[in-house]
Amino acid sequence: MAVNDEAAFWSIIAYLISGLVFWGGAGAIADHFLGTGYLLIVGLVMGIGSSFWLIWLRFIKQ
Repeated sequence: MAVNDEAAFWSIIAYLISGLVFWGGAGAIADHFLGTGYLLIVGLVMGIGSSFWLIWLRFIKQ
C-alpha cells in the first residue's frame, strides 16, 4: 500500500466515524430535549449519507 493510499484509507475511515458521531449525537441530543425516540436513527442515517457524499466528492468524483 502506497503512502497516498494509506492516507486516503484513514481519511475515509475518519469521514465515516465523524459523520456518525456528529449527526448521531445531534439526533440523540434532539431526542433528549424533544422527547422523541426516532431522531437518533435519523441522525445516524444522515451521518452515513453525508459521509458517503463527502467521500464521493473527494475521492471518486475527481
